[in-house]
Amino acid sequence: MKITLRATPATQQSSLLLFGLFEDEEFSGELKAVDKALGGYIKQLMKQQLIKTELGSLYPIIHPKMEKCPLLLVGCGKKSEWDAKKCKHAATIAFKHIHSTPINKVACYLTELPIKNQSVPFLVRQLTDAIFTSDYRFDAFKSKKQPASHLKEVMMHLPDHKHQKEAEIALKQGIAIANGAAFTKDLGNMPSNICTPTYLRDAAKKLAKEHKLSITVLDKKQMEKQKMGAILGVTKGSREEPYLIILEYKGANKKHKPYALIGKGITFDTGGNSLKPADSMVGMKYDMCGAATVLGTLKAAAELKLPVNIVGIIAAVENMPGGNAYKPEDILTSLSGQTIEVISTDAEGRLILADALTYCERYHPETVIDIATLTGAVVIALGHHATGLLSNDDNLAADLLKAGHDSQDKAWQLPLWEDYQEQIKSPFADMANVGGRAAGTITAACFLSRFAKKFRWAHLDVAGTAAMMSGTSERRATGRPVPLLVQYLINRASE
Repeated sequence: MKITLRATPATQQSSLLLFGLFEDEEFSGELKAVDKALGGYIKQLMKQQLIKTELGSLYPIIHPKMEKCPLLLVGCGKKSEWDAKKCKHAATIAFKHIHSTPINKVACYLTELPIKNQSVPFLVRQLTDAIFTSDYRFDAFKSKKQPASHLKEVMMHLPDHKHQKEAEIALKQGIAIANGAAFTKDLGNMPSNICTPTYLRDAAKKLAKEHKLSITVLDKKQMEKQKMGAILGVTKGSREEPYLIILEYKGANKKHKPYALIGKGITFDTGGNSLKPADSMVGMKYDMCGAATVLGTLKAAAELKLPVNIVGIIAAVENMPGGNAYKPEDILTSLSGQTIEVISTDAEGRLILADALTYCERYHPETVIDIATLTGAVVIALGHHATGLLSNDDNLAADLLKAGHDSQDKAWQLPLWEDYQEQIKSPFADMANVGGRAAGTITAACFLSRFAKKFRWAHLDVAGTAAMMSGTSERRATGRPVPLLVQYLINRASE
């Protein structure tokens, strides 16, 4: 799909015209010109209450005076309540409808509806995301596929030429982020009998080849040689081969330290011998969304040719029960040499991340961010709206919170106080892998912090945001937090 930015009058278009309508607001810009060309037809329909302005309501209009360019009006609610979220919602509904029609060309004038305290380029990013998100589908395993969209071209109107350069940059960023998020969603939505650790390895190799990334893959024997006891403990019950996958994107001079992204890649989590209830296993294919996020972020960064260096590390394993599987009260020796008493085999994500964090030390990273669907506790605390953020560095945390705000992929910081470390004490090892139900998200991060003492580190718990769960019929990967991480890297590149 081609998206362009132009300041073209609506009356000169020969494509579908998409406009937004506020409640009790006078028309402005190009909609005012179109209504004038139609002899006040749209205003008349509104006065007769044949057109309403509730958020997301759609009204197609065909008029003899503009036969070549039908109109689609989308309700945007009250202007005083208009914000980024409502803008994306309205645009997504409008484009979802457009994708289901034979229309192949659209002129979008939603850029004429400013968001308070936000720029036109910001608006371009939001609309670009809506255009791609509204057309995302995962029907690889459906016998009857959804019809493909006919939409080939979107012209996004620029109210003023002075925004052209910045808007073009925003458009490129929006497209790259959408592509990265879609890649992440595809991997997340893949069933676990297909998306095994080997499948993740092969997906990483393909991505590396397409974008000229360096790749190193450690198999089980190599991990045994390096004494990665935490990862190897988790994988003992599975027939699937485990892998530690390392990707390097080199967009800057060698003297610049890399930004490291570490992804949890549990391709299916049964809970191991601490077996989950049957209902709780539905959705566990999404336990590798941290790994998928690392790959999606690298894809977007490579497409944008960001002038930074990035290391992506993925620990890809299955967590299965069985006679050979690790058990509660087993003690594992991690790559760092620290020992871990296993209280629950269902707290496996932090174990594989522990060895990945230690392995990351050899790259002398500028910052390290791990991404993991780590705790159900973060869903209780924050729901599905914000990603949980914990960090050993306040400046890094602030940078990530800002990136979340800039990208509308928000995070919320939780404390990482020394007080919580008491909960993961063990009488038999250096630490236990769980600290009880209280403050579960925080104690999980406390555990990880013990393997992140040599660098500036942040932990993103995406258990509530990487995938949406609503019964068995409504399940989907969201592609988060790819927008947050790409924005973080964009901000670092601009420095």
